[in-house]
Formats: sequence, C-alpha cells, structure tokens
Amino acid sequence: MTDTPEPTKAHFRDDVTVDLVKSAAADSDVLFAARVSTAGEQSLEEITKDPERSKGLINYLMRDRHGSPFEHNSMTFFISAPIFVFREFMRHRVGWSYNEESGRYRELEPVFYTPGESRKLIQQGRPGKYEFVEGTPEQHALTTRVMEDSYRQAYEAYQEMLAAGVAREVARSVLPVGLFSTMYATCNARSLMHFLGLRTQHELARVPSFPQREIEMVGEQMEQHWARLMPLTYAAFNKNGRVAP
Repeated sequence: MTDTPEPTKAHFRDDVTVDLVKSAAADSDVLFAARVSTAGEQSLEEITKDPERSKGLINYLMRDRHGSPFEHNSMTFFISAPIFVFREFMRHRVGWSYNEESGRYRELEPVFYTPGESRKLIQQGRPGKYEFVEGTPEQHALTTRVMEDSYRQAYEAYQEMLAAGVAREVARSVLPVGLFSTMYATCNARSLMHFLGLRTQHELARVPSFPQREIEMVGEQMEQHWARLMPLTYAAFNKNGRVAP
C-alpha cells in the first residue's frame, strides 16, 4: 500500500525583500552626461574627477528638470514580493525592464502574504481622498485567519490539479495574488525617482502620494540602495521636493 504524500505546507510572510544584484551608477555618471553639452569630448574627464566638486550642477539639473543626464546609469534589483505588488509595479514602463518567475515553467512555492500587526487595515473617506487607520486586534486576527485558510485551500486545489496531470499554466489559475513571486527589475536613476515619487510617502515630497503600503515597502528598500550609490543625486532629489526631473 502506497502512503499518500502529505501536502506541501504553506508559509506566510508579512515582509518583502529587495537585493541590489548589479549596478553601474555613480554621481559622476550624471556629470559627464551633462557636460558633453558644452565640453564635448573633454567631458570624459568628469569620469575620474570627484563629483563632490560639482554637486551644484547636479542640484541645478534636478531643480530645472534637465532629466536625461540622470539616465546614464543602471541598477538591477532582485525583488521578492506578493504578485499584487508586481502588478502595480509593472505600471512603471518607461526606463524599466522586468523578468519575473514563471508559473508556466516551474511549480510555484506555497509562500503567501499576510499583513503584519503594523499594517493599517481600515479605509476611511471617499476614493481619491481617503486614509488608512489602525485595525483592532480582532480585525487583524480575522484577516490573518481568513487569508491563511483561503491560501491553503487554493494551494491544495493547485496541487490536486498538478497531481492529475493538468498543465502548470492551467493549474496556476486558482492561485491568489497574495502568492509571493520573484523578479529582476532594472532601471536608471531617473526612472527610479519617478517610481519613488509615486510609490512612497515622504515629508519632503512636494506632491503628496498615497501608495499601497506593500509596494511602498519595496520602494523604501530600493531607495536605501540607490542613496548609497548616488548620494549627491539622492540629496538633490530630496532637496527639490522628490519630483523626478
């Protein structure tokens, strides 16, 4: 008699992760790109010079929204987050490249998102002018229980279809958007600034934004990596209201 294998146990997370896996990004990239306008081939000298001496130029470019010099750099991030975050993320198309884990080519792991205790649950106000406030302990307990039960049921249905020989690309249809996925996302500083201006809340922002908390968590981690790579550009971004040039 053959034992029936136990179903794969679901795992639940309330975080996201962002790793910077590759970069070619420095403040000097902005300077040599900008100075070619007036210095031509002599602008190549900026590659080896200390960009600190020209931080005023970086601030000028940011302030007056001369954006193209901020595109001559590259950052590639490896992101682990729920699928619903990626669907929002991929609305950002200019200056971005994506490659995501495929449910057609591999069996998806049972890792699911549940909100942490600090996640505000209650929406107040009308669309376009609303705020989120804290939920009660009972609401958090209910949310966690219902989501986990739903996730387990969905994943069991997924495994049942796979075991019966149904193709992965068909069986994945029962899985929820709270399932974790992974992707590489590559951008330049200008496209990242546009992303941060829309997907993070910040006290220095000239234009207020009201992002969903989970994509903001991704944005905050990307911002930390970028700030270390291009500190002068990052400072100018904040000084000028966090508006992408």
